Amino acid sequence: MTVGIVGLGLIGGSFAKAFRRNGCIVLARDTDSSTMWFAKLNGIIDGELHKEHLKDCDLILICTYPKAAIEFMEENAAHIGARPLVMDCCGTKRKMVKKGTELSEKYGFTYAGGHPMAGTQYSGIKHSSADMFTGAPMVIVSCNLSVITRARKLLEPCGFSQITATTAEDHDRLIAYTSQLAHVVSSAYVKSPTVRKHKGISAGSYRDMTRVACLSPELWTELCMDNREHLLFELDTLIRNLKAYRTALVKEDSSHLMALFAKGSEIKKEVDG
Repeated sequence: MTVGIVGLGLIGGSFAKAFRRNGCIVLARDTDSSTMWFAKLNGIIDGELHKEHLKDCDLILICTYPKAAIEFMEENAAHIGARPLVMDCCGTKRKMVKKGTELSEKYGFTYAGGHPMAGTQYSGIKHSSADMFTGAPMVIVSCNLSVITRARKLLEPCGFSQITATTAEDHDRLIAYTSQLAHVVSSAYVKSPTVRKHKGISAGSYRDMTRVACLSPELWTELCMDNREHLLFELDTLIRNLKAYRTALVKEDSSHLMALFAKGSEIKKEVDG
């Protein structure tokens, strides 16, 4: 199997390592020449992905920011051909899937939106891993059963634990809560002046809350702006809930505070066990 990868950051680099470890031919492209040099020197890829190679790939994974992913598809759609399954791996889906669907219908290639539910707080190919996706969920945005089945087969070398199919709208609504809100909260949390005094008096709670504060400002600005209405809903909900805790503290209302904690614990156990 031949896999083309556009963008060799954390996600693209991890895909490259996973597929190549399983005997696939991996061709890739990245706008950063030092990243390409590193990938070639370390045997992460077999060679560069040029326009003329696109039609010979079985799978093309676009692992860039959403705007760059759309630009790549617009510039190269006419050269893809009927053989590849083209899948973007962007963190938001509505704009990407709309454009990908339009281009695939116009030029006759197969497209699906994708989002691997894996990663770290670090970025770049040097932090990528062949095991990044082992046991992780993968989201496929498509309503075509044959496309979903094909995607599941092509992605087998990556070791995903499950493939979940959804719509672009549902994906973006849920990801605002499960991912984007968490990054906003973590970024805001570390802005307390107390953060500079935590060493020696912090443990798992601090570590878990601050892990994703170390992020790419460019990427997360683009993702949050792309999904602003869903993220605003989640932020408004969080602020309303935080105000309830604050009110209980201001009023020295222990019973209300205890009820708030109890309800949160109950929901967590109900949802996640």
